[in-house]
Amino acid sequence: MEILKSVRIKHSENQLKKKGKLLPVAVFSFSILFKYECLGRILQGLLTMAGGLHSSLRPQPSSSHQSFTSKLLLLLTLLPLTLAAFAFLLQWRGGVTDPTTRYSPDAHQFPGMESSPPTTIGHASQSDCSLLGRSSSPSFPYYRDWKFNFESDLKPKIAITTSTSAGLDQILPWMFFHKIIGVTTFYLFVEGKAASAEVSRVLESIPGVKVIYRTRELEEQQARSRIWNETWLASFFYKPCNYELFVKQSLNMEMAIVMARNDNVDWIIHLDTDELLHPAGDREYSLRQLLLDIPKNVDMVVFPNYESSVERDDIKDPFGEVSMFKKNYDHLPKDTYFGMYKESTRGNPNYFLTYGNGKSAARIQDHLRPNGAHRWHNYMKTPNEIKLEEAAVLHYTYAKFSDLTSRRDRCGCKPTKEDVKRCFMLEFDRAAFIIASTATEEEMLNWYREHIVWGDKALNLKLLRKGILTRIYAPMVIIQGLRESRVFSSVVASASETSTRDKFLASVQRNNATRAVASVSLPSRRSDRSAVSQAVARKLLEDTITAAHEAAVPPLSPPVMDDIVMFEA
Repeated sequence: MEILKSVRIKHSENQLKKKGKLLPVAVFSFSILFKYECLGRILQGLLTMAGGLHSSLRPQPSSSHQSFTSKLLLLLTLLPLTLAAFAFLLQWRGGVTDPTTRYSPDAHQFPGMESSPPTTIGHASQSDCSLLGRSSSPSFPYYRDWKFNFESDLKPKIAITTSTSAGLDQILPWMFFHKIIGVTTFYLFVEGKAASAEVSRVLESIPGVKVIYRTRELEEQQARSRIWNETWLASFFYKPCNYELFVKQSLNMEMAIVMARNDNVDWIIHLDTDELLHPAGDREYSLRQLLLDIPKNVDMVVFPNYESSVERDDIKDPFGEVSMFKKNYDHLPKDTYFGMYKESTRGNPNYFLTYGNGKSAARIQDHLRPNGAHRWHNYMKTPNEIKLEEAAVLHYTYAKFSDLTSRRDRCGCKPTKEDVKRCFMLEFDRAAFIIASTATEEEMLNWYREHIVWGDKALNLKLLRKGILTRIYAPMVIIQGLRESRVFSSVVASASETSTRDKFLASVQRNNATRAVASVSLPSRRSDRSAVSQAVARKLLEDTITAAHEAAVPPLSPPVMDDIVMFEA
């Protein structure tokens, strides 16, 4: 019995020696891994505890195996708890760098807005805006502050002019998206809902925005403008609906050129509030950088338009819900365009529902004039114009079912095939107006689904693979980020807190004074025969100096199948 007891004691002693040798090795490995002095001290204390455990067990043959096991379990429990507490301490004190915090909004600004410090709003939180993307190479970091108040030394300085009757739900996302990509100045010619006190008060509170109201005084000034006396726009005069809008846009563009020159703007662009610029091709997704890279000898830049292809009939927020677009003819191989033409049109009159000739940006220079809503021109020379190969204008046309009735309500034409020709320039607009004026709600919805909604997933996938359709998510992500950051609600709340009725009326008077500047040097329009003769004489004189002026460029449809003969030739 004594021999057996001695053997057991020696066996237990050997096991403890092995464990006593392994434990320092494990502790040493942990200290090498973390390389922190304080961690080494903690682990050294654990090592001392383990050594004490070993020494206390070795000379006491009467110690029970149960006591050893409990102490070992205590050690193994304390070790991970100590490591976890130390890791928490390091992170709390900043010892560990979180890669997601490496790119903070304070360290990066909008692409091309390095010189613009954010302003402080008393009621706004510093966390209202945050980075939309968390990656090692952020694509468009932006300010926390909603005002986006840029300094005047940004180059190039870009302005957008528009004529709109939309509400804040459409104008604010449209405006702040373009602020994100580098636009600093907006000339808003407003009427309808956009000219209401609630909407215009908010618009006037935004830095870089000038609101011009369509008053009788404004119309009288524009009736004395230069382009009203010239022939290149005359074929659109005295016609309703789209023709009337086209003339208004051209007259407003002429006035915007004068204001842009006074504001030291470098580039001006005309856009509608259902259109977003898509500066593809620039790695920063920056319109400012895109135009900065344009050669100095280029006067105008054409952005081919892509058309929204909605996949549902219940879209409420096109900017936030639509991601599929039909590419422009200019951005497609010709064999692909004509080869897939019938499947792309789906029985509609043209490849696009509405226009297909894009929009253009013009460099502010002497003798610049509008050439319709889609182009610019110069009185003294033929502009040097280029067409961008990647960037585009995203046109959200008929993206909501309610667009059918809203267009109908803005036009007083008769719903007949003959009468709609004097009201609308494009075939699809004419067909949509007739349907909206004569069909029931259910018939309109069925027509909308058949001609506008892309509900055939198999066809969509086929055209996506062919390159006819494409997915574009950048505007959706940017606008959704602005909305979640409460940018739009902050704008509305700030305007409500700081504006009064008297201030609003005073701002209207200031805008009227601004309008007067735009027409100081404009010639008067006379109805007598001598005035007509003077206009003709002036036109002939200008034609002898430069090439003949081009007629205004209207909204044009893309090439149709009849053009395939020319393509093959």
